[in-house]
Amino acid sequence: MIEKILYMGLYLVGVIISAASQILLKKSAEKEYPNKIREYLNPYVIIAYGIFFVATLVSVFAFKKIDASMGPILGASGYIFVALFSWIFFKEKISKLKMLGLAIIVIGIVVYALEF
Repeated sequence: MIEKILYMGLYLVGVIISAASQILLKKSAEKEYPNKIREYLNPYVIIAYGIFFVATLVSVFAFKKIDASMGPILGASGYIFVALFSWIFFKEKISKLKMLGLAIIVIGIVVYALEF
């Protein structure tokens, strides 16, 4: 049981890493580039896709011990991390409707975890 919880935590680390990668891609999208090649081949994009690769490896490794049905449930927490990181790094406001949506995600994760 403890091993399964550790692997679930590892999967969540992968989700957090993936959310950080999405923030880097947004940072890249906010800049102007002299041409299309520089738009897609710049440090932010290259690092972001490298981070996505690491997140994928972490997820694959975590699936050794967690049920396949748990992946999408834990993966849904990515929306929470992206909203949080956007608020921290881009000062984006979280509207009441977004807050409601995030609360529903959290409730869904908790309900599923109670069945676990």
